[in-house]
Amino acid sequence: MAIQLVLHYPRLDTVLMVEDAIQRSKDHPTRTELWRSLPKQVQYQTFQIILEYLERSNKITYTRENRIVWIAPNPKLDRLVKKAREL
Repeated sequence: MAIQLVLHYPRLDTVLMVEDAIQRSKDHPTRTELWRSLPKQVQYQTFQIILEYLERSNKITYTRENRIVWIAPNPKLDRLVKKAREL
């Protein structure tokens, strides 16, 4: 991985805003779709740092089409998996 000069590190409220936007999205957005949908402007480099952090902490993953999927603990998903196991 190449070393990158980081001009601006994200604040916690910005990370939480991005997490919330991913969780609330009805479909799986692309990076650009998610970035444009945020309620406040975020520098793209900062946005990329947040996505890298979320991926490394196993909160998100990407589909083959490069769409973002929330995979962190999700009570709704947990209930569905439990129900499927009972069948």
